[in-house]
Amino acid sequence: MRLTIAPLSASNAQTVEAWSRITDARRLFLQTERHPFAAAVREARPDFTSMDDLYESAGDFDALHRAMAERLLAADGDCVYAATGETDALLAALLPLAERAGAEVEVLPGVPLYVAAFPDAHADMAFAAAALPDRLDPSKSIAVTEIDTALRAGEVKLALSEYYPDDWIVRLAGLDQSGAYAARQLPLCALDRQKHYDAATALFVPAVPFDALTRYGVEELSAVIDRLRGPGGCPWDREQTHESMKGALLEECYEVLDAIDQKDDAALCEELGDVLLQVVFHAAIAESQGRFTVRDVATGIVQKLIYRHPHVFGSVQADTAEQVLVNWDRLKKAEKHQQTQTDAMKSVPRGFPALMRSRKVQKKAADVGFDWDSAEAAFPKISEEAEELRAAMGSGEGIAEEMGDLLFAVVNVARLLHLEPEFLLQEATDKFIGRFSAMEALALSRGTKLENLSFSEQDELWSLIKSTENRAKIHK
Repeated sequence: MRLTIAPLSASNAQTVEAWSRITDARRLFLQTERHPFAAAVREARPDFTSMDDLYESAGDFDALHRAMAERLLAADGDCVYAATGETDALLAALLPLAERAGAEVEVLPGVPLYVAAFPDAHADMAFAAAALPDRLDPSKSIAVTEIDTALRAGEVKLALSEYYPDDWIVRLAGLDQSGAYAARQLPLCALDRQKHYDAATALFVPAVPFDALTRYGVEELSAVIDRLRGPGGCPWDREQTHESMKGALLEECYEVLDAIDQKDDAALCEELGDVLLQVVFHAAIAESQGRFTVRDVATGIVQKLIYRHPHVFGSVQADTAEQVLVNWDRLKKAEKHQQTQTDAMKSVPRGFPALMRSRKVQKKAADVGFDWDSAEAAFPKISEEAEELRAAMGSGEGIAEEMGDLLFAVVNVARLLHLEPEFLLQEATDKFIGRFSAMEALALSRGTKLENLSFSEQDELWSLIKSTENRAKIHK
């Protein structure tokens, strides 16, 4: 038995060999008679067997292609299969069965649908509308085929608009009355507002010059940094080093935290962009020195995430967040070759804010059981350290050390209460500013300024403001 796969195309792109095999076939199978390409077959060879019933009855595409393969191989003698679309999935199911059955399979060359639709254009990439990748490169031209409904056109438009400008001029092609392709131009934003779509509808999207883009990804950000640091770019950007950029990185991270506290999405989006700039900028500095690239940075973090999530990417069981953290710390310790818990403590960067660093060091000690049972048990340590500070102040010796011990004890209680001392102090500072502002306003309402009042008079105003706040809290 000899089975010939003959591709169907538009009338202006149909190969003579494939059409001859279709019209001369002893027995002809048609992928689907619902495709526009099938019209010519219905007219020339109405005695075909359609696979449409299998499309309707198959549970999934694997079952569909196996059923199609079995039907073709069950034919009595040589036959031709007229394909209206891609045949890779069918061949994957067909070829092993054909080999076992001793059948010969011949696949005739054809003209890809996007080439038939746009013979004068070059597409760097081509995809079926239902199989667009998650990421696209707008510097490349693409063709999209099988845009068979307005709904599908809308999905394609949304996907492309993430990368290509909404008003970018594209070409949409469909079959005319003669069965040949005809294309017209339209803005991308109008793609889903056309009158007719079918399985032969195809789209060509030209590449976009960088200066015409309206949305950008990390690749474009890297390109901008390269331009700024390259010849003819910005002298300031070229002079920057890892050391000179340290302060900016820290500042941008704090601005992200502030945007989160303000619950301001627009500010958060902007500030995250500023942090991303810092990451890409530092990677660009390193790349210019031949040390590493932004892709190395991304590779490192992806590998780390996979390694530290064996409960997701491996066979380790972790059903709770607590189990995940235990696994994370164990893997981190092994990854960084930390032999002792002291090594783990020393790995906490000294560049962290002091409150944050002390809490993390305390947590490392707690990981091996060196910890209070509760915040209540740890609380007396604050009084103990306060008394030692009082004694140091009396003697004039060891004041700084005892003050540090007191702060460390306060942080310990905050940690055991599952509170972040860094944020607590920020909030307390904000509260102080708010009360001071109210106190200042109250003084002005009484016809004076704070600097003209004694400390006891100022403290009286402070107590009044505080009691007013407390009464407001009670009545909430």
